[in-house]
Parts: sequence; C-alpha cells; structure tokens
Amino acid sequence: MKESAEVAIVILNYNGKNYLEKFLPSVVAYSQNYPVIVADNHSTDNSIDFLQTYYPQLQLIQLPKNEGFSKGYNLALQQVDAKYYLLLNSDVEVTQNWLAPMLDFMNQNPQVGACQPKIKSYRQKEKFEHAGAGGGFIDKFGYPFCRGRIFQAVETDHGQYNDLREIFWATGACMLIRADLFHEVGGLEDDFFAHMEEIDLCWRLKNLGYQIYYVGKAEVYHVGGGTLSQESPFKTYLNFRNNLAMLYKNLPASRLYKVLIIKLLLDFIAIFFFMSHGYFRNSWSVVRAYLSFYRRLGFWRKRRKQIQPKQAHLSGILQTSIVFQHFLQKKDKFSDIQAWVAE
Repeated sequence: MKESAEVAIVILNYNGKNYLEKFLPSVVAYSQNYPVIVADNHSTDNSIDFLQTYYPQLQLIQLPKNEGFSKGYNLALQQVDAKYYLLLNSDVEVTQNWLAPMLDFMNQNPQVGACQPKIKSYRQKEKFEHAGAGGGFIDKFGYPFCRGRIFQAVETDHGQYNDLREIFWATGACMLIRADLFHEVGGLEDDFFAHMEEIDLCWRLKNLGYQIYYVGKAEVYHVGGGTLSQESPFKTYLNFRNNLAMLYKNLPASRLYKVLIIKLLLDFIAIFFFMSHGYFRNSWSVVRAYLSFYRRLGFWRKRRKQIQPKQAHLSGILQTSIVFQHFLQKKDKFSDIQAWVAE
C-alpha cells in the first residue's frame, strides 16, 4: 500500500479458494472501504487465479512456500503499512457492523493492545465457535478455554456475552491489533507454525502492560477446522508442543517449573484419554510434542531470555485447573467458574 491505512484487513490463505469464494464478498462489502489484503501461503488450488480474476482490486501478497499461520502472517505484515492490523481467517463470514465497534474501542483505549469480536459458529449460528467464542482465558497450567466454550462444551448465545470485557487472549481467527505493538513484540512465534500463536502473542503484550479485550457488539461467524480437523494428530502435536513452549517462554521463574511438572502429569492423562478412545496416533503426538520441545530446549531458552517475563499475576488466568473443574466437577459453562478467574 502506498499510503498508511488506519486498518488493513489481512487474510492469510492456504488452499482456501472455496472459502474465499464464499466469504470474501461479505468482507469486501462490510469493511468500510478499508484495504483488504490476501496473503497467500503458496496455494495449489487455483486461489491465485480466482483472486486475480474476480478481485483484481485487492492487494495480493504471494509467499514462496507454505510458511504456516505464524510465519506466513509475519512475512506478509512486513509488507503492510497501517495503524491497525485485522487478522482474519479465510473461513469467516463477517457482519455489517463487525469492524466499527472494535476500531472505536481501540481508538478510545490506548492501553488495549488487541481485541476480538464475538465468534459464533457458521454452521450453527445460535452457538459459539471454538476459536475464541466470547473471549479467551487460560488456567494456571496453561490450558486455554473461552467464555462460551470449555473444551468441547459449547454454549448457545443468549446475549450473555454482549459485553466489553478484559480477557487473556484474543483469537487469531479475527483479531484487531496495533501494528506497532505487533512488530515491537516480534509478531507471532515463527516456530509455532500454527496453534497457540495468538495466546503466546497476547501473553507477550500483557507482560508489557497492555490489555486484551473482547468487544461483544461486534460479531462474526467462523467455520472452524478448515485446515486441520479436531482429530488431526498433527493438530494435537502442534497444540501440545506449542503450549509447552508458550509456558516456558512466558511464565515467571517463580512458577515455571512447578507448572511444567504438574502439566506433565495432566498431559499423561491426556495420552491415556486418547488411547482409551482409540486415538492412538494422537497419543503418540503428545509424546512427540514433549520430545520436540526438550530437544529444542536451548532454542526456547534463548526466546525466554529475549522476553524476560516478570509479571506473576495477569488478569484472565484461572487460578485453578480448568481440567479439574470441567472433567471432574462437570462445569460446562463459564458462569460456573468465573469467580475463579483472577481480575
């Protein structure tokens, strides 16, 4: 872009021609004439031909190979000049008033580094969607959950999360973030490839003293699972490996090793859970995740030194185990556990 825009809407695409065909019209129609940019991760499904034929007015960034979600965005955003980046998945349907509430809120609150809208399911529009729902949180052992979604338990939207609320992490499926802060903290973690990268990014922002928010007046619909299915062994591997790396990078020294030891025990329970349900490749993926993390411990130690985490208490961290509360105490709704969330 020749001139700096207030907001650049950047869609990272990889073999998502069908999604672009279905959802790009709503993005273009409801984006208040802000530039819409598609960064293509070396697709092989005619995405490029489709964009050049039907959307020649959009800026197209072509990456030489599939760099994954994290590095793909990092490379693309180096070429985008704007005050804010709106990271948007290709499988998201936006609504008429999706952007303005978030942008107005960010402009009025300079202490907020990033925010997200309400994320609902495209297939079941009355329900929240896994990737972000009503705003993201983590428990003290690093397990993520959302208002409206705890593990596989998804709530119906009755307007219970139409609010403004500080959260721990904003979803990468639809995140508005200050461009200068994105680059200041180093962007998304290249080595994550995909999954947990937005939580790690938000954690680094919070360690610098910035807040992350949920803006309930804005709403989008997300297909979800468009690249990797819920049962994908590779997705399991990425989630467990990246979660370990995220904790190691960001936890203060006073909590680091205690959390990693307890997490090890909880992850072994996950291995047996996968095995008992016949997901043997997923069980092995958890083991592979640990082997990969410890094999590259020296690399993650360098990354930790670069971040130098100091804050022990950050808002949006559940001061107990969401695994315990959900699976043993049968708590399926955020309203059942929110008293435990550190404010």
